[in-house]
Amino acid sequence: MSPKVIPPDRDPVGRADRPLTIIVDGARVPGVRGQTLASVLLADGRSHWRTAPTGGSRGVFCGIGICFDCVATVNGVPDIRLCRRPARDGDTVTTQTRLPHSPDADRGVQ
Repeated sequence: MSPKVIPPDRDPVGRADRPLTIIVDGARVPGVRGQTLASVLLADGRSHWRTAPTGGSRGVFCGIGICFDCVATVNGVPDIRLCRRPARDGDTVTTQTRLPHSPDADRGVQ
């Protein structure tokens, strides 16, 4: 993976990026088709989107869907691994918490 942005007119693969927008906790976040939800959030400068029972921040850890640190609620479905889920235009992502006495904790949401 290159750390440099390749201008579209010099891209040997010929990608044609198609923009999309997701909603994260009510905020519009831009992305590109082909990105995972986690990569859209990381590109937006977000490093975490879940709070552990101990209060620690969680986001991408393994990046391949094994650790479950990157889960959030997507389109009303809790515990979706954002590192595995392709972003779709209009997706709604809600951060999760398991802190005691939170509304999510009462529903067993992480």
